[in-house]
Amino acid sequence: MNFNTKTLFFLLFILSIANQSFGQNFVQAYADVVNQCSQTNITNNLTEFEAFGMKRRGTVQLQNTLNWLKSNYLSYGYTINQIQEDPYTYAGASDVVKNLVVTKIGTLYPNIYVIVCGHYDSIGGTGTNDNGSGVACILETARLLANIPTEYSIKFINFSGEEDGLFGSQHYVSSVVNGTNPKMNIRLVFNLDEVGGVAGMTNNTITCERDMSANPSTNNAASSTMTTQLMNCVTLYSPLNTFLDRAYSSDYMPFQSNDEIITGFFETNETTHKHTNSDFLINMDTVYNYNVAKATIGATLHFSQANTLSSPKNESDFNVSFFPNPSKDSLNINMGSLTEREYTFSIINIEGKEVLKFPVSNAKLIESVSISSLPKGIYLGVLQTSNKRVTKKILID
Repeated sequence: MNFNTKTLFFLLFILSIANQSFGQNFVQAYADVVNQCSQTNITNNLTEFEAFGMKRRGTVQLQNTLNWLKSNYLSYGYTINQIQEDPYTYAGASDVVKNLVVTKIGTLYPNIYVIVCGHYDSIGGTGTNDNGSGVACILETARLLANIPTEYSIKFINFSGEEDGLFGSQHYVSSVVNGTNPKMNIRLVFNLDEVGGVAGMTNNTITCERDMSANPSTNNAASSTMTTQLMNCVTLYSPLNTFLDRAYSSDYMPFQSNDEIITGFFETNETTHKHTNSDFLINMDTVYNYNVAKATIGATLHFSQANTLSSPKNESDFNVSFFPNPSKDSLNINMGSLTEREYTFSIINIEGKEVLKFPVSNAKLIESVSISSLPKGIYLGVLQTSNKRVTKKILID
């Protein structure tokens, strides 16, 4: 590694520390994003969620809700390449059910993920509070962060199978998190479950959940640290008070068992309507749900280290990125917001000679190309579709 690269890494390290410290102070740019949270969107999404009925495995209602979620993410500007259906089955049922995963690639740590999640299935009724309320917060957060660069990657995940025993999140951990080689690197799992409040009560406090499990206990201290940061974000970006409690019986628990760092939100005034046919919007507090969404947005901006203070994004790069950079043996190509399924990726050396050409058909969001044959140096990476061209500098070390 040469002196310039060492210096660059040192500066990035110092900047990262500064950003993390600064993020726990009030950041006006974060507040500006949070203040775009829409009460109308929260109420409308709860109303539409409720109208789908009870969302159990094998029902058309569950599939219709999945389709509705996908259409919302697409309307926010996420591309079909960023949206993945994760199908699975579980014991005692033959029906194929699906998690929905939306991936936003980070600019500095593209292989490290902040997971913002909650379940969309219900039992006994429409589940408008349990967990349409969490779904509404996740959707509004995804909407507002769609075009904001974040240093860490984000996965917005809507799990199914939670009410039958956390089957969706357990499948995701065992088949995707642990099935990735190397194992998926998760910075934090931030779960939202039942955050709609109780109609007629003073709903001014959100419960923030930390890991206190004994098996394993190795992630408890880190969870406590992250939950303290979560509580700070609530105070900074919403009018809510906080109450600290333990994490239990929701979709972060399979991650907890996998030794991941978890935190979460849960309503402090707990509804008596969960898992019944009276879990309706009329029995919730939509203003409280809106305030929880504001806290969720502020916390996600903090945990993902959003770069809202930079100059406006150059739309011509379509959020395309090539990483890691510097690279050594392989380079990942992130299509960003490009929607075309075919492109050509080329690498050009400092003499202007094309030294690699990599055509891609039926492109996924992330493609990988070997660069092990190329000597160390500075290159230009070029992604070319039929009518768009993105170029970025690449360092091979």
